[in-house]
Amino acid sequence: MEAFLEFPAAVAVATLFAGGFLGWLVARLFGPAAPPADSTQDREANASRSPGPVANSEPASWTSGLARTRGNLARRMLSAWTENPDVEVWLRGVEETLLSSDVGIKATTLLVDRWRGEIGGAATAEEVRTVIQCGVRELLEDGVAAPSSSDKPRVVLVVGVNGVGKTTTIGKLAHHYKQEGLSVLLVAADTFRAAAIEQLQLWAERVGIDLVKHQHGADPSAVVFDGVKAARARSVDVVIIDTAGRLHVKENLMAEVQKIARTAGREIADAPHEVLLVIDATTGQNAINQAKVFHESLGVTGVALTKLDGTARGGVALAIRTELGLPIRYVGIGERIEDLAPFDAEAFAEALFSDTDLEPGATRS
Repeated sequence: MEAFLEFPAAVAVATLFAGGFLGWLVARLFGPAAPPADSTQDREANASRSPGPVANSEPASWTSGLARTRGNLARRMLSAWTENPDVEVWLRGVEETLLSSDVGIKATTLLVDRWRGEIGGAATAEEVRTVIQCGVRELLEDGVAAPSSSDKPRVVLVVGVNGVGKTTTIGKLAHHYKQEGLSVLLVAADTFRAAAIEQLQLWAERVGIDLVKHQHGADPSAVVFDGVKAARARSVDVVIIDTAGRLHVKENLMAEVQKIARTAGREIADAPHEVLLVIDATTGQNAINQAKVFHESLGVTGVALTKLDGTARGGVALAIRTELGLPIRYVGIGERIEDLAPFDAEAFAEALFSDTDLEPGATRS
């Protein structure tokens, strides 16, 4: 009888064991696969949710922001001067250096012609640096005054192609205005890219300002209409309008942003009061082609040059100024929210040809 009772128990144990093993085997062979690594699209979507740079990162300066361009351009020019006593030979080398640094033909010609008449009297590297700095500074200072308007609110239309850092620039620009004591309203007229609205919302929250938005896919002009009406009702000082990143060769997309501008102008006199074109400094001379089309279509009033700290092509600022006649309004010189700096030609020239890169008393060989 005891043996008979033990037999079912043994069978039960064996069945449980076999069932567990079979369950493990089935899960192993046919269970769900391990989650795949994030795709590029996933990473970009996740990145768009970030409201911007880390607040406790190191503060940027003009000198640090132009470090790569200084190494590529300024150091080569000054080193060549100390190594070669022939001014004409040096100028030919300078011309090559400027062109390879995306300074552009027009700016290069203007600078070389000027330096030809001034550099001969320089005896030390410090004197050469001063001559070069003055030429660069005066070329950049020869700009158009920032557009002004007594109307309130002031409407700033921000345009540019995909990937130049347009939305981030808007967030930093809003912070800049707020630090000046102005009230700011953001308008999310980039309704084409779903993540753009979310990204701008995060910037608005971070800066502590309001945002007018519609759903993804809405008519951008309708968003702008609601935005400028809200700004007038709330007595806002500055309205910044985000637009979809558009290829400058797509006529229908350019027509859309023209419609946005007209919508703003119907609600507020002379709006938009500023059309700010965001350009990625790392694109070099390609930025000139973009700017030409935007300027022809919209009448760009100024340029925000981003990612200046991440490229050796900072010379494109000179090309933009001389070839297009457009002033540089802001430059991105770092990752922090404060690192969108109003453009300063003197600070740019001094940082580009910093005396920290010169040996004291260096003279020609």
